[in-house]
Amino acid sequence: MSVLVDTSALFAILDADDLNHAAAKDAWADLLASGEVLVSTNYILVETFALVQRRLGMDAVKTLQQDIVPVLRIEWIDAAQHSSAISRLIAASQRQLSLVDWVSFVTMQRLEIKTAFAFDSDFHTQGFECVPAE
Repeated sequence: MSVLVDTSALFAILDADDLNHAAAKDAWADLLASGEVLVSTNYILVETFALVQRRLGMDAVKTLQQDIVPVLRIEWIDAAQHSSAISRLIAASQRQLSLVDWVSFVTMQRLEIKTAFAFDSDFHTQGFECVPAE
């Protein structure tokens, strides 16, 4: 089984002041021990690196790159997947769901991933399970 790893979870792992930090650390340790395939996208990584750099600084960027990224299987989004996500973004006409969110949902559907490691309730709203459970 695979689990999609979202920006919200990656940030919570790295930020000791994040409200979800303790739950993220525990869930991350459990996921690593479980042998699940941990999937992320290049879009999630771009979003996460920008957020971590701006809010936590370069030491956290280094930790992300050296300690977390190597255990992730990165799905590189191609033009067709990008277009599909854009189409869904426009069709949904919801300001709170970003292009990165839609790319995540499209990727999960394409890879038949049912679970996201995320603190973003939009995954649950879209019909996916979340780790840790809400």
